[in-house]
Amino acid sequence: MKILDKIVVHLFGTGAELTSGQKLYFKLFEAFAIYNSIDLAWSWAFYILKIKEVVLPLGIATYLDIGFMFGSELPMVLAGTLSILGILAFFRVGPRWLYLIAFLILHLLFCSRYCLGEIPHSANFVGLSLLALGLSTYLYEDNRHRASITMGLVYFFIGFGYTTASISKLIATGFHWVDGRHLWLWMSEKSIDHLSKYGAVEYNFLQELAFISMPIATLILIIGITTEFFGFLIWFRRTRPFITLAIIGMHIGIYLTMNIWFGKFMSELILIGFPWGIWIDRLNITQLNKWKFLET
Repeated sequence: MKILDKIVVHLFGTGAELTSGQKLYFKLFEAFAIYNSIDLAWSWAFYILKIKEVVLPLGIATYLDIGFMFGSELPMVLAGTLSILGILAFFRVGPRWLYLIAFLILHLLFCSRYCLGEIPHSANFVGLSLLALGLSTYLYEDNRHRASITMGLVYFFIGFGYTTASISKLIATGFHWVDGRHLWLWMSEKSIDHLSKYGAVEYNFLQELAFISMPIATLILIIGITTEFFGFLIWFRRTRPFITLAIIGMHIGIYLTMNIWFGKFMSELILIGFPWGIWIDRLNITQLNKWKFLET
């Protein structure tokens, strides 16, 4: 139980009052989540206008016929509604369940946008953050508890997600997953996508190095899956910055080898992986204490 108690404290804090820097940091995190939710909602809404039917249902679409999302301007209306709800919730105008409604709209737009067979996870962190904000804002009036619950949930599920991602690879393929020939296959597949989009393919230094050396290709995969496995270290304050840097490095490696860019993932990792609240406090910005906006 002592280990579990320690994890809970590292995730959710001790319930102490927030410092001015922590209050500002939480508002910045909230702004990040709202901005990216609105950005995704509108990009998905415009794409949904071109879709006519569901090919592969996912999420809520497995239980609900989402055909009503196609053939009308409803996606645009929903994106606009999400934008308004998010802004109102950010400024604490209206009921406390606004973030939860915004999250449901975002999920519906996600399921409608990716009903054609492609199921990406590039927006998962943003959706998770919006859900965590919705739950904490609905359940608690005190900003101190809202911040601790929101960030604790985000830390837990991001760490849990990375660690279980590595375990799922091993369950599906075994330790043979790190065979460098798998990386050759994945790089070749992504190069076809690049060729179809741009009409030409040029391999960078890391890709060429991996192609000419199976041990190097294998080492790249070993580093990647090992980094994923230790994703749970983001639960702990002392190890959080180090595993964050390792995961960001892993994503840069994915981009360099397979041209898959996890921009929103890395942006959120930078935001949550370092003690920004403490660093802001060290700047000793006395005016922060006068910002009543940070109390909500």
